Amino acid sequence: MSNPVTEKSQKAEGRETILVRNVKKFFGPTRALDGVNFSARAGEIHAVVGGNGCGKSTMAKVVSGVLPVDSGSVSILGETPSTPAESKATGISTVYQEVLVADESTVVDNIFMGSDALFSKNYSQERKVARAAELMEELAGEPVDPFALVGTLPLGLKQWITIARALVSEPKILILDESSAALDFDSTERLFNKMRELRDGGTTILIVTHRIAELIRISDRATVLRDGRDVGVLENDQITEKNLLALMTGDEDAGNPQTHKAPQPTGTSLAMRASQIAVWPESDRFDFQLQRGEIVGIAGLDGQGQDDFVRALAGVEPVKAGLVEASDRHGKFQAVRNLPDAVKCKISYVSGDRKREGIFASLSIFENMVMPLYREKKRAGILGIIDWVTLRTFFKRETENLLIKFGMADDRITSLSGGNQQKVLIGRGFAMRPDVIVLNDPARGIDVGAKTELYKHLRNFAAEGKSVLYMSSELEEFIGFATRVIVFRDGKPFDAFDGQTLDPKKVLEAMFGQTDGSGLSAPWGLELARSDANEDHLSAAAATSSADGVRVNVEVPRNLREEMVRKTAPSPKPLHTTTVIAHMTTGPDLNAKQSEAKFAPKKKSIRIVEFDAESGEARSIGR
Repeated sequence: MSNPVTEKSQKAEGRETILVRNVKKFFGPTRALDGVNFSARAGEIHAVVGGNGCGKSTMAKVVSGVLPVDSGSVSILGETPSTPAESKATGISTVYQEVLVADESTVVDNIFMGSDALFSKNYSQERKVARAAELMEELAGEPVDPFALVGTLPLGLKQWITIARALVSEPKILILDESSAALDFDSTERLFNKMRELRDGGTTILIVTHRIAELIRISDRATVLRDGRDVGVLENDQITEKNLLALMTGDEDAGNPQTHKAPQPTGTSLAMRASQIAVWPESDRFDFQLQRGEIVGIAGLDGQGQDDFVRALAGVEPVKAGLVEASDRHGKFQAVRNLPDAVKCKISYVSGDRKREGIFASLSIFENMVMPLYREKKRAGILGIIDWVTLRTFFKRETENLLIKFGMADDRITSLSGGNQQKVLIGRGFAMRPDVIVLNDPARGIDVGAKTELYKHLRNFAAEGKSVLYMSSELEEFIGFATRVIVFRDGKPFDAFDGQTLDPKKVLEAMFGQTDGSGLSAPWGLELARSDANEDHLSAAAATSSADGVRVNVEVPRNLREEMVRKTAPSPKPLHTTTVIAHMTTGPDLNAKQSEAKFAPKKKSIRIVEFDAESGEARSIGR
């Protein structure tokens, strides 16, 4: 890997292309920008960094012409664009924080959206299709069908579409607002390579990001904002984590490293278990166990199945095969097949895709956080009057714990910055008082201070004997935080690592398939120490419910099988399998307790059926 210092250009000496002087911008009583000064040069990558709500995205929108300023001046390439159309004509392209795509349209239509005039076209359809295919393969690293509906694509590819849309106009100024938040490590590297190529061609690149490790590697200069004001500009050799954090927080000691030990479970009781599950139709099956009191990190390159795995364990989507179960506080396991099952088992889910799976844009900040508690926190019996006093207590505690910046609780959630919106979703997850919390890349777009608070809450959560499943695209998040880390590849676990001796380089190698996978069979792998109850469960792990009863895979001893075959008519066709199915005729709609009481004293006959390995044809061979 090349030295990060050599990856950055030397101090850019180009002319100033962006000049912002004493700009103020208000949203009601909120001061988003309070006298900001900023400048950027041609041929440089300039980062804008700060905590959530400090004004980063607002300044990006001011430069883009989306928001007018209340006072101050903005000069872009010697002009003052006041609308997005004027900014585009000036040579500015912006990739906004939210992934803005039309799900019902194709990839090519999304990329070239807005490129044509009302009564004329700048490009022929054939050229658009060819250019879209070329750009997407260059950016995404794989061919993407230009005619695919965007709504069917994963979040990472949607992010590439928004970036491709900004690049087709060959901009003089490119603004990227949290554009790497939805990208994994490999995708981020391709984005950085493209940024360096544009920079070397004289383009001004303005990036807004919370990923400090990334901006240290890629930035030529960095401007730090705090509470709507610029508090410092760092040159290339000054951009360090310590300097950035000190300016962001106003605390000189903020950048000093703090060591934490990964939490370790004190017992062996399980909170969840998955038996012979498959997250893709054709992927290999595997088992998984989650202990009480541990934090399990889930990693992998984009699209390797880790997202499907955490969603399945949270009940958001069903597994393709196998069974997921959660244990209640009495140690009894219940199946988790959907969201109602997950809620019943006290499993909470927090998505990183807040626009699609998180916020209710038309509702208030308060409603977005406490909505799941409406049915639980009510009084007056059948009248069902919501206990607003208790809900306000929940809201106050979570907003303080997560450092959420907002005006009034009744303001729409869309009035918040993207990072603060994400904090509201995290607060909602904690407010449900779960025993297991599943987080799908929850730190997308939140600042380092909020991340620190989040990690602290999750450690305390685990220390109470509860469990955390944490998927992240940032490997640094797992250090000193995760009890163990499981890396996914090709729709299944590929390797596992102990959180106490975690080496990010080894995790990265596993993500690219360069390790031997021995960690899966280690004590920190997929299957932990089993109790007797777990052994009993695994002996029947292949049991699955069906509409006509319970089917169990069993192996019939050879001598018994031959005896049963002799007592039945011979099959005209040779059979090639020794696996048979025991079919117990118990109705699935019977209450479990009634069924147990009714049938336990009686011995039920079991019909033995053999299936042809080639045709699948069934033949009864005895009872």
